[in-house]
Amino acid sequence: MKYNTFTLANGLRVIHEPLAAQVVYCGYGIYAGTRDEMAGKEGLAHFCEHTTFKGTAHRSASNILNSLESVGGDLNAFTNKENTFYHAAVMKKDVAKAVDLLTDLVFHATYPQNEIEKEVEVICDEIESYNDSPSELIYDEFDNLVFAGTPLGHNVLGTAERVRSFTTADALQFTAAHYRPGNMVFFISGDVDFDRLVSRLERLTSDLPPSPIHVSTPQESRLPAYEPQEIAVGRNTHQAHFITGCRTFSAFSDRKPALWLLTNILGGTGMNARLNLTLRERNGLVYTVESFFGLYQDTGVWTTYFGCDESDLRKCRRLMRREFDKLMDKPLSPAALQTAKRQMYGQLGIAADNRESNILAVARLYLKYGWLKSIEWQHEHIEAVTAEDIRQLAQDMLQEQHLTTLIFR
Repeated sequence: MKYNTFTLANGLRVIHEPLAAQVVYCGYGIYAGTRDEMAGKEGLAHFCEHTTFKGTAHRSASNILNSLESVGGDLNAFTNKENTFYHAAVMKKDVAKAVDLLTDLVFHATYPQNEIEKEVEVICDEIESYNDSPSELIYDEFDNLVFAGTPLGHNVLGTAERVRSFTTADALQFTAAHYRPGNMVFFISGDVDFDRLVSRLERLTSDLPPSPIHVSTPQESRLPAYEPQEIAVGRNTHQAHFITGCRTFSAFSDRKPALWLLTNILGGTGMNARLNLTLRERNGLVYTVESFFGLYQDTGVWTTYFGCDESDLRKCRRLMRREFDKLMDKPLSPAALQTAKRQMYGQLGIAADNRESNILAVARLYLKYGWLKSIEWQHEHIEAVTAEDIRQLAQDMLQEQHLTTLIFR
């Protein structure tokens, strides 16, 4: 796929996936997330994401709410450790309306205190709902262990107490620092005239001063040393929830394709993932088992999670350990390696066919790293991975002394 790109004089980058489709997906990716919060302001990035919809210099909260929904469109947002995204899905004829609204939101939100006071309780309800979901909460608690004492450690939502303390001034201070053109990408997928889109964005952002373009470059981690540990927490849950993993390398590492394969082989989305076959299909011990990794500008994290009956926890751990040891001790056979690669190629192709997810993924990489990596590029780098690459990575990550483990009972 060939993408159209352009950088406005103020630093805003624009990326367009030209497709002959009647539905258009578009939005702003902002290089700011929980990692950018100051100490004592944990949860502020997510708070800003919510309250950005509560009014701008030109639109009321109700006007924002009805602007795209009235034509059948969808408006949404999300925050993670390093990014915030505001995005929309509309019919082709309503693209101008979506572009205007999104631009107004990210650059001209006013965060009125009266609206904040209403939205705070919505966010607090979200926090409490999240706290009631141990299978989700355990991931954040795990990050707190692996990245203790750093902004990568605390969860995206923050605490109810902290959120209730935020004001208009807090939101304006955070967005003034981070919601800048050079810290953003505008992305769009669909049948639109790219030159007209660029002209529209130039006009809509003509009042904004230029700002330097922010992209990540390889750098050494300044995080405190990683010290593996095992902790069990009593939470009176129906199941035992188990997660184990470790810190790993950054998004710039040339070992990333091997990590894709290792993760997919062990606990990927396919029902034939080794841990799913062992724990669920053959032994009926779990409903969910999954492996996951997240790579950041200077570090990363890898995990495996499952939930099971507490009486089965020891057996599940033993079976999981057996699968880890197999990958550590013996390289994959040529046939097994090719099977793993074919599965990965198919999953990448199917994922790319989900237009909204695909343009969000492309925008995230372009925003953070300036990368535009094609499916062909991904295939080429996966194809270069050897069985010994995977075995060595397993040796480096999966040894017992390298793993941090957290258990909710």
